[in-house]
Amino acid sequence: MHNAAMFKGAPAADDLSALRRHARRVWLLFVATVLALVAFSFLLAGQYGRTNALETLAVQGRIDASLKASLLRAVVERQRTLPLVLADDTAIRDALAAPDEAAFGRINRKLESLAASAETAVVYLIRLDGFAVAASNWREPTSFVGNNYAFRDYFRLAIRDGGAEHFAMGTVSGQPGLYISRRVDGPSGPLGVIVAKLEFDSLEADWRVSNKPTYVTDRRGIVLITSLPSWRFMTTKPIAEDRLAAIRESLQFGDAPLLPLPFAKVEAMPDGSSTLDALLPGRRAERFLRVETMVPTTDWRLELLSPMAAALAAGAREARLLVLAALVPLIALAAFLLRRRQVTAIRSAAERQRSSELEAKVEERTRDLRMARDRLEAEITDHRQTTEKLQTVQQDLVQANRLAILGQVAAGVAHEINQPVATIRAYADNARTFLERGQSATAAENMESIAELTERVGAITDELRRFARKGHFAAEPTAIKDVIEGALMLLRSRFAGRMDAIGIDFPPDGLKALGHRIRLEQVLINLLQNALEAIGDRDHGEIRVSCEERAGGISLIVADNGPGIPAAIRDELFTPFNTSKEEGLGLGLAISQEIVSDYGGRIEVESGPSGTTFTVQLQKADAR
Repeated sequence: MHNAAMFKGAPAADDLSALRRHARRVWLLFVATVLALVAFSFLLAGQYGRTNALETLAVQGRIDASLKASLLRAVVERQRTLPLVLADDTAIRDALAAPDEAAFGRINRKLESLAASAETAVVYLIRLDGFAVAASNWREPTSFVGNNYAFRDYFRLAIRDGGAEHFAMGTVSGQPGLYISRRVDGPSGPLGVIVAKLEFDSLEADWRVSNKPTYVTDRRGIVLITSLPSWRFMTTKPIAEDRLAAIRESLQFGDAPLLPLPFAKVEAMPDGSSTLDALLPGRRAERFLRVETMVPTTDWRLELLSPMAAALAAGAREARLLVLAALVPLIALAAFLLRRRQVTAIRSAAERQRSSELEAKVEERTRDLRMARDRLEAEITDHRQTTEKLQTVQQDLVQANRLAILGQVAAGVAHEINQPVATIRAYADNARTFLERGQSATAAENMESIAELTERVGAITDELRRFARKGHFAAEPTAIKDVIEGALMLLRSRFAGRMDAIGIDFPPDGLKALGHRIRLEQVLINLLQNALEAIGDRDHGEIRVSCEERAGGISLIVADNGPGIPAAIRDELFTPFNTSKEEGLGLGLAISQEIVSDYGGRIEVESGPSGTTFTVQLQKADAR
């Protein structure tokens, strides 16, 4: 019926053609929408896939960098022990203390054996004057024996501090490496320095296999170890000219020009990594993700570059395939539902057209149907008249309902002002008594209280008149303590001999709820009055009033230990005129519920043989 109603305005003869034209337009719109949706989804999926792939690449890069840094640390740590042990070797000390060619020959062979077993590039012994007197490569043409290394930092620092580590280009071998040196001490002072040179050729070869450029820099940003030999002794950051000249003069890195690495478009990432364009030897510039980590026990920093293009493309492709896998069933389902809707609409239009043609033929060929139509029109007229009468009766019922509501409001006025009027009467009697006794000051205080209660009666009348018009005071921050004190003042005269049964846990002065003091006092007065009437003249009757602050709200609790609310009226406790009291009107709780609801709260009740608890839930003044 819904599909057929789409074309209700079209003439019956043109329904089918109009529907077919409309169907073609709908399909064109459907195809355009699907294409736009797929394009937009692919765009978002590609962006999401690239972002996720970049995060995964960063995590994997940090893992790889940490593993390579740990391996580098292990290699360095293994070589640090060799100079430390040799510095305490007795044969080396004796040879330095009493130079002897035979002794140095034995040390040459010993260092040669140790260098082979420890996989150290070269181990050599230097006298105090800086000349090498023994070395593990003593048999080779590039032997260190006889060369002076007094200018080397690792020699000077070892003599001064006892040990040193220094990465530099070898002056004889021309190979870079880490020089680990220890001072050899004798009874009368330093005798010389033992040095182990560590080269990282095999480690760099392992790094090249991963196809992720990896390099280690010192604190100045100079590349020391790298999987790309052409990047060795290049810099990751500019070096001042005076420092650059001093480095070149020291021959630490030979005649290396110390040029900057071929990086461009460096962009920092929030996780500490960065992206950059790097020009690798023999290749075009590529985009890389750079992660950095410190090499433990050294002042070196290991940096690893992960190619981004393939990873980002794969991430985008995977995300788009997932989106496509989700969209295809949805698009197919939408197309199926659209087609079924159109078929149903065309079928309904065809049936309407056949029905119209049949009605025309029947109308032309039979008179009985026309007579039946006349009878039907007469019945329709009678039905219309009946409908008009029903509307009149409904209007009468509405008017009667309005009169009933006005009756409730009038009864509510009588109920609500009964409390302050009774209090006024009590104050007036007390004032007369005080005047007879000559206590005019006390009588004047009672007269002031009567004036305040008279104003309160007027306010209550205004409140109930607004209640009849569904109006209410605007909510404002109202101190709960003031509400409790005002309610007690109204009840004190009427229940003068029974107020001791009420126990109050006053809330702090700053605790405020959203509402209006007069209306909230009405609520509390109704609850306290019901509680006082419930405990009656019991010897151990007790009423507890407390306030609890909760998240975003305030709970005002009135609990008594009376007999509880009868089960017959408990389910309709807040319905007007529902009461268990012989003289009660049954409006107090209904009005209280309406007041609390106006301020976004509610009233909850729990009752049993041991007493009744009313909980007024209000909004906290600063929670809105």
